Amino acid sequence: MSLLASICEPVPLLAFMQQQTPEDTDDLITRIRADLHPGQLAFVDDTATQILGISAGYGAGKTRALCAKAVMLAAVNQGFIGCVMEPTGPLIRDIWQTDFEAFLEAYDIPYTFRASPLPEYMLHLPGGDTKILCRSFENWSRIIGLNLAWVLADEIDTVTPSIANKAFPKILGRLRSGNVRQFGAASTPEGFRFLWQTFASDDAQLRRDRRLIKMRTYDNPHLPEDFIERLRANYDPTLLKSYLEGEFVNLTTGCVYDRFDRAKHVFAALPDISREALRIGIDFNIGNTNAIIGIRIGDRAVVIDEVAGANDTDSLAQEIRRRYPDHKIYGYPDASGGNRSTNATRTDIQILESYGISNQSPQSNPPIRDRVNNVQAMLENGRGENRLQIYQGCKRLIECLELQCWDEKTQLPDKQSNFDHMNDCLGYWLHRDFSMLHKTAGRGTGIRLY
Repeated sequence: MSLLASICEPVPLLAFMQQQTPEDTDDLITRIRADLHPGQLAFVDDTATQILGISAGYGAGKTRALCAKAVMLAAVNQGFIGCVMEPTGPLIRDIWQTDFEAFLEAYDIPYTFRASPLPEYMLHLPGGDTKILCRSFENWSRIIGLNLAWVLADEIDTVTPSIANKAFPKILGRLRSGNVRQFGAASTPEGFRFLWQTFASDDAQLRRDRRLIKMRTYDNPHLPEDFIERLRANYDPTLLKSYLEGEFVNLTTGCVYDRFDRAKHVFAALPDISREALRIGIDFNIGNTNAIIGIRIGDRAVVIDEVAGANDTDSLAQEIRRRYPDHKIYGYPDASGGNRSTNATRTDIQILESYGISNQSPQSNPPIRDRVNNVQAMLENGRGENRLQIYQGCKRLIECLELQCWDEKTQLPDKQSNFDHMNDCLGYWLHRDFSMLHKTAGRGTGIRLY
């Protein structure tokens, strides 16, 4: 049975197991399921969803859920290869091997372990020997070339977001064999990182191929009696929402754009822009070029559209012109676009100009804090005035304004969680058009500040 067939009509796990595995496996599955609490069962029993996640508090039982899921997936994919990933190599030994071997021995599951050249288990199941590879997520490229039935990733939110985001699509591309092809990830949430982006963001919640299961510390009946009280005594209420309840909360020093409020700054009906010149803030990145599209009404800025994740500057400009073929367009790009290019033949700014997008960028970018302060002032100034409105369809920009936090080490806006690009686009435009140094579009006032 293919995965596509299996996800059309969800099948209860035991019935599905009976279709896929020898009868000798049924007793094993029954014994494992009897020892799981409801959150663990929800994760283990789901054979229909392609991408599964567990957001769990400390001690909620996510590692045991992964052990049970690994055995279940091995049982329905006997003779095929699966893979378990920990953030680093040492954690494979310190976390996974210890817990997994205890789990196998508790349920009398015969296995062979090989440590070199890379650790792997061979489960000796009634339908055939089934291999489980153990790999580190930071070295995810080591699974390239393999045909896998399933992959489980532990403590995914402790992996650097840039690595996790790069590895995720590559891992999905390796799920090419077996009866049930699934990717599962589990972690205590660490702010708005991989788990949130993959399962809880606005875009992720529209996807039918994924599901997030939350497990609270309170759900685990096997914890020491004083475990939860010790956590309560040592963590503040915000951290407890994450570490006890598996909720997504801001764990850093604070939101960069803390004056942003959906109720104040987001509107539902687009104005007539047929005669308006468009103002486009642009951030250049190879494979991830972004833009916000706005208009200026007096001393107010109105963001009406966005382009997220274009492959390069040429693709971005084409998309903008496709949407707005007849408008006059002013571009407010990252000033470094005059020195390099995402396609290596012309500078990014030259590419924009070839599409009739008039460059308004200064010779160099403003200081980051000046740009942030200017956006904050547009959200709400000292007189309580709101001069920035954002159309509700600009979901990525709204998300980024809500979730970008300060980096404790650099004392600058965090760039690791991928919430920076849209905010940079907005900042380039607003600083050029609305700061005290640039009162008119693209032209300095001649005012000097001493």
